[in-house]
Amino acid sequence: MNKIFQTLLLMGVTLLFQGCFTGVESTKKITEKDVQRAIRQMEDGSRESSLQVPADSLSSWREGKAFWCVDNQARLIFKPSINYDLDTLVLEGKRLSYAGYGTHKQLDNSEVVDVYFDLDSLRLVYPTGKVLAEVSSRSFTIPFLIDDDKVHAIADQLLNREVYIKTPLWRDIKGGHQTKGRRFIPVMITAVKPGNKVYPLKVEFRATDNGDEAFVWMKLPGSESVGRDFDSLFSMTDIRKKYPDISPATWVNIVNGKVAEGMTKEECRLAMDNPVNVRQLPDQSGLREYWYYDGGRYLFFVDGLLKEFR
Repeated sequence: MNKIFQTLLLMGVTLLFQGCFTGVESTKKITEKDVQRAIRQMEDGSRESSLQVPADSLSSWREGKAFWCVDNQARLIFKPSINYDLDTLVLEGKRLSYAGYGTHKQLDNSEVVDVYFDLDSLRLVYPTGKVLAEVSSRSFTIPFLIDDDKVHAIADQLLNREVYIKTPLWRDIKGGHQTKGRRFIPVMITAVKPGNKVYPLKVEFRATDNGDEAFVWMKLPGSESVGRDFDSLFSMTDIRKKYPDISPATWVNIVNGKVAEGMTKEECRLAMDNPVNVRQLPDQSGLREYWYYDGGRYLFFVDGLLKEFR
């Protein structure tokens, strides 16, 4: 429990202490969502990913190594040149080839690294502002660029593989807009492509039962950010088998993100995820509990069973 509170503090959640010895009172209490997020962060940091990517660093990059540019803002990271106009240079969707690196001295005589990329006949220079030891770290990345080798490494592990999707937040293959999907159903991974500047992987899939196609954004294994890794989005095994006591009718509700009167708190959590806030009100007839969600939605439980919802 102490680790959870430590994680909450690191996440910027203020604890509410009563007493006048500090002279300071916080205005935000810990919610159920804060606690569950802290637990997930602890789990993300401790568990080993089901996927692996090759560990490399700038010092091991070969010339010709491919990087995909996923945002046109990438032009802002490169040095100006007489050979192109940064204001009109279009980089989004382009494939850049690594062309080595060099160093130059700063005013303090430290030598910082410049990384070179080729785009057709153009030579682009990314000034890292870091010394060689810093860019030789395995955690070194370049903004807006996605390592093609890592995309292929994930594709080799997932392509044409049946897995079970956990999230209902699917995205339309054609338009990219968010759609209401289903969870805990088997899907076939059909493609792994470069993603966006936040999530470097775009994982496309097809529902095994009816052929619905969609995709999700996903981060790479080992990323420092929390959530949206493979293990939070997918499962290698059938999740239904973990809940043999849930009736078939209730499981259909869960898969479709719906709830019904009489469902347990665990069943509701599977269907709708963790609430933003929880309020408990004991009375003579039993323990009444409200779960609140974004958008004015709520669940009302009496003695652990769903009584009312919106």
